[in-house]
Amino acid sequence: MAIGNFFKFILGGKTESVSDPVVYKGFTIEAAPIDEDGKYRTAGYISGELEGEMKRIQFIRADQNASQQMAIDHSTAKARQIIDEQGEKLLQKSLL
Repeated sequence: MAIGNFFKFILGGKTESVSDPVVYKGFTIEAAPIDEDGKYRTAGYISGELEGEMKRIQFIRADQNASQQMAIDHSTAKARQIIDEQGEKLLQKSLL
């Protein structure tokens, strides 16, 4: 990601949920690939309940995909991997 695109993203980039939510092991996954000039960066949100409070964590990966649908599929797969590796601990973090 070029430094200009990084700041553009941080200050109001082009990420939004574009997939239907998927429930996996009690978590909700929303794929939200980032459009970077025709390529789509793997990204999304993982939501879940921790101590009675709903938490929503954003994840962004370096992977880029040629199409939006490929990015949605890859983002969902990455979110499942994060959940498998970290479980509820990921909801205790402010950033991934």
